[in-house]
Amino acid sequence: MASRPDDHIAKSYAQWVRRSILRNNNSRSLLVSLFESSVPEPQDLLRDVLLEGFADGVTSRYASTFVKGNPYLVAALARDYDVREEQVLTTTGATGALSLIYRALLSPGDRVLVENPSFELFGSLAQARGVGVDTFERPAPRFTIDPAEVESSLRPETRMIVISNLHNPSGMAVDDATIVALGEIADRHDLIVVVDEVYAPYAGDRLRPAASLGASRRVLSVSSLTKIFGLSTLRCGWIVGDESIVTPVRELAQEVDFAISNLAHAVSALIVENPARFLDNTFSVLTKARPIIESYHAYWLAEGLVEGDLPDSGCIAFPRLVGIGDSERFSGWLSDRCGVLVAPGEYFGAPGHVRLGFAMEPSRLDYGLQALTDGLLTYRENQRKLETS
Repeated sequence: MASRPDDHIAKSYAQWVRRSILRNNNSRSLLVSLFESSVPEPQDLLRDVLLEGFADGVTSRYASTFVKGNPYLVAALARDYDVREEQVLTTTGATGALSLIYRALLSPGDRVLVENPSFELFGSLAQARGVGVDTFERPAPRFTIDPAEVESSLRPETRMIVISNLHNPSGMAVDDATIVALGEIADRHDLIVVVDEVYAPYAGDRLRPAASLGASRRVLSVSSLTKIFGLSTLRCGWIVGDESIVTPVRELAQEVDFAISNLAHAVSALIVENPARFLDNTFSVLTKARPIIESYHAYWLAEGLVEGDLPDSGCIAFPRLVGIGDSERFSGWLSDRCGVLVAPGEYFGAPGHVRLGFAMEPSRLDYGLQALTDGLLTYRENQRKLETS
């Protein structure tokens, strides 16, 4: 295996994705994006919604988002979360939601406590605000949360706890009792708990939104249409929580956020009001993909290539590669070798792991996982030869 210089290490996960795609496109390699973390964009369904909504004029759902967000979208979300409309704030994606929360509720010198492994932006957005970042561990293989450990990790300056459920990058779920316990911690220490729930709908009725549990008024839910429906193009996210917590975020948004698209959120309203065909599409993709990833994962375990469990729901997994500590280097080697991309665990705080996205057409998934399997076997054999030479 040829060594690669340290300058191959990207400054962020987003930069790594862009670099990797560009490198593969420039070399004209076949690219199977096992780093993808949602279902493919359902372009035919999106086209149908646009035709139905705009064929005979402009849909009534086309409304200004400037004052309180698209009123139809807000009403539909309030219905789904069983909360008052005043408890819902629509945003430009989930990242926009998290950024607004940090800017409205935190000040330089405050600290946030973030899960590890985690989605990189949980920490980087806070640091950009001048907020310190501490972490607590979610240990493999189930990536559970121990509320006692969370509480012991707090500092006097801690003002917020940030987690994901389903967990990004592992896809594992946190049960309601854990969310309730985190809410109790928030009450005891005058904190806010933010739960990123962009993957939660994959678990269906088994996972209730954190803001709907009644655990504490200090618990916020953040979500979007990106992961469950593959609709990142609409940039539709939202925050749900107690009005006393949402109000200062809304007030900041009214001052600084002029970018919400009337058109995108009108289309989003049409989808959220009637999501059945989009849900059918999502779970149809996973019904075909799940047996494929399960078969390969069982083989990897039997051969000692990986460690870890598959999550019960969702479209991502986060196995540890046995004997491979530098998963960023392995990912680059695999990409150069066969045009298959896996997301290195280094960008989630867990070197040696890779995040795999498996919500894709079966033949592409099978090709990508077979190439990954061959790569793991070859990489291990090359390492063995180096060790014995």
